[in-house]
Amino acid sequence: MLMQQGILLTKSLGQNFLHDQNQVQRIADAAQLTSGDQVLEIGPGLGPLTRALLQQGAQVTAVEIDRRLHASLEEAFQGEKALTLIHADALKWLRQHPQDWSRWKLVSNLPYSVGSPIVVELALAPKGPSDMVVTLQQEVIERMMAAPGSKAYGVMSLLVQLSYQIGQRFRIPASCFFPEPDVESSCLALHRRSKPLLDEDQSRTFVQLVKLGFSQRRKVMWKLLKQRWSSEWLENARNQLGLDPMIRAQALDLDAFVALTRVLHASDNRS
Repeated sequence: MLMQQGILLTKSLGQNFLHDQNQVQRIADAAQLTSGDQVLEIGPGLGPLTRALLQQGAQVTAVEIDRRLHASLEEAFQGEKALTLIHADALKWLRQHPQDWSRWKLVSNLPYSVGSPIVVELALAPKGPSDMVVTLQQEVIERMMAAPGSKAYGVMSLLVQLSYQIGQRFRIPASCFFPEPDVESSCLALHRRSKPLLDEDQSRTFVQLVKLGFSQRRKVMWKLLKQRWSSEWLENARNQLGLDPMIRAQALDLDAFVALTRVLHASDNRS
């Protein structure tokens, strides 16, 4: 189809199209759609997942950066009232059009070049999607799922898991894509927590804390946090929570980061 339309793939856009219909259906099924669900799809490419989502009764908004593919989709889905096609850079579009996504689901075979920041952007949104079903490099999926102490555990793990719980995951062989990527891929379902662990203001402190804490993985976390909080408040937080003075960020789990956020956020309000 690409050759028929004279479309050459752009490597910088991370274009690897999923052509295996069985895998497309697995992704659509993982979203557990009901008729009328609002779905955001980023990077629809040639539209196989788009079609599967529409067949399950979803109202789909698909954002495609490649003008040639956008035109191809317009032709292929001409007259489809349940589909809204947008030609835009998805990450810029999300940042320029913040909205309440809480009644939406993100279901996407994400472009590998921008998949991670897109997931984080929506995960940190005050009202992010109820569910996110995303296909990405296996390495990135492992970082999202990672537990404390593992090599993959870090900033992305915590920024995603603050608001989302890990759901179903399955691998997708490279042979299911065109062109075949040099990396392994997986699909992961994320489900928004029914009750937020932190409020919106505290979440901003959480992001600062996590990014500083992991800015130099080999260093003791408290030394890194002195760039933002006073030694007095850090010592108070450490004693209050019973944390090791020599601990590194990768040893702290999500609950500990949440508790530390609450203490340090309170210190900001008192200073």
